[in-house]
Amino acid sequence: MNTHDMRTYKSAEHLPREDQLAWKIAEVAADPVEVLPEVTEMIINRIIDNAAVAAASLARRPVASARAQALCHPMAPGATVFGLANDRVSPEWAAWANGTAVRELDFHDTFLAADYSHPGDNIPPILAVAQHTGRSGAELIRGLATGYEIQVNLVRGICLHEHKIDHIAHLGPSAAAGIGTLLGLSTETIYQAVQQALHVTTTTRQSRKGEISSWKAYAPAFAGKMAIEAVDRVMRGEGAPSPAWEGEDGFIAWLLSGPNARYQVPLPGRGEAKRAILDTYTKEHSAEYQSQALIDLARRMGPQIGDLTQIDSIVIHTSHHTHHVIGTGANDPQKMDPKASRETLDHSIMYIFAVALEDGGWHHEKSYAPDRANRPETVALWRKVSTTEDPEWTRRYHARDPKEKAFGGRVVVTLKDGRVITDELALADAHPDGARPFERENYVRKFLTLSDGISAGGEQQRFLDAAAALATLKAGDLGALNFTVDAERLGAPRPHGIFDWK
Repeated sequence: MNTHDMRTYKSAEHLPREDQLAWKIAEVAADPVEVLPEVTEMIINRIIDNAAVAAASLARRPVASARAQALCHPMAPGATVFGLANDRVSPEWAAWANGTAVRELDFHDTFLAADYSHPGDNIPPILAVAQHTGRSGAELIRGLATGYEIQVNLVRGICLHEHKIDHIAHLGPSAAAGIGTLLGLSTETIYQAVQQALHVTTTTRQSRKGEISSWKAYAPAFAGKMAIEAVDRVMRGEGAPSPAWEGEDGFIAWLLSGPNARYQVPLPGRGEAKRAILDTYTKEHSAEYQSQALIDLARRMGPQIGDLTQIDSIVIHTSHHTHHVIGTGANDPQKMDPKASRETLDHSIMYIFAVALEDGGWHHEKSYAPDRANRPETVALWRKVSTTEDPEWTRRYHARDPKEKAFGGRVVVTLKDGRVITDELALADAHPDGARPFERENYVRKFLTLSDGISAGGEQQRFLDAAAALATLKAGDLGALNFTVDAERLGAPRPHGIFDWK
């Protein structure tokens, strides 16, 4: 890996484009390096993983609304929409609908470093363009390897959260780069598209703060949609704000740590394989990733505690990120509100830990149901849970050594009789270094479980067979990477909007 050192340059200074981050990203995207077999296998796993989560979310309102918007933009050849058999829509709108479906339940893959991300959000836009342009499975694999590589390395080098910028600001450039690889575009074209995508996908963290709305699911879909539009625009010969990161009025100077700041972004050298997807990990539980290990820990601690009514307090000692984003350090009263939205409860480790203790596990729908959140005994337990930042867990959260890396915490349960029960867990069971790492069979089981009763058995298997054969799918055959459902599984009709005005 090469480390690209970045700083702000005044307009009077000359920064050759070959030294700009966007150009370095474009060079990686344009490099025709072969994809490793293990990377291909993981890409297939994540296509299955995305489809699993999408199947479980098809009837939910945000997904149905996004799908209704997409259907107002039919196109031939177009791209497929999850759940629909024959409808093809413009690729950016397919990315919008499918990206929302994938993200709605917060249940697919993750990567955490200087910032955090869901790299599987790259799949809907890159796949949509691949379907529309008649690409092969091998070409799609190359595009997705790039999307993962760029997003993961941006997350390694640049923290957005400390500046209250939503993490989709890394997704727009990575998706644009992946589309560039897919289409075999020139370094120059990808360079412009990456900068344009950054420019239009920088939004605030309010989408994940306070009273969290359905925009949390739409935000990555928006980034994918913008990435497609950015690539289309520059393919027509148009340019972008340059240099997007390093300019005097650019990203570093005014949206990150200021004109005097320096950032280091690692990127593969020419001819170096794109392996970043192998450093990412998916979710066994439908909740914010920092809660994965803590759900497993609650499942383990429940029998140790016994009668939960005898708990006086629960303190979760954890990383800065967990404490300040999904813990009491966020100072969000909504995180303790039984009437809060699903999106807000998903970002409340206090609620999640209490329910996981009571139920001995987690369910993507039942654990968030209003009647579940409003149980008096749950509310009582929930309000006994707090978090605190532990410098050691913060250090391990940011550690580069895989043996040190940790996303969990230490839980101290104090009982009313004065006894103290303590346990800790660094990594979720499903993490690659956890107790039960996810393998292909786990991804298949996740898809079969989440699509059970939604997609017919024969259609489930057809999709799984197509995904497994991804590397050999011929040009024009990528429509097989969709699954269909009966109309009644798509949810109730939604109100009309501008696009289908009546």
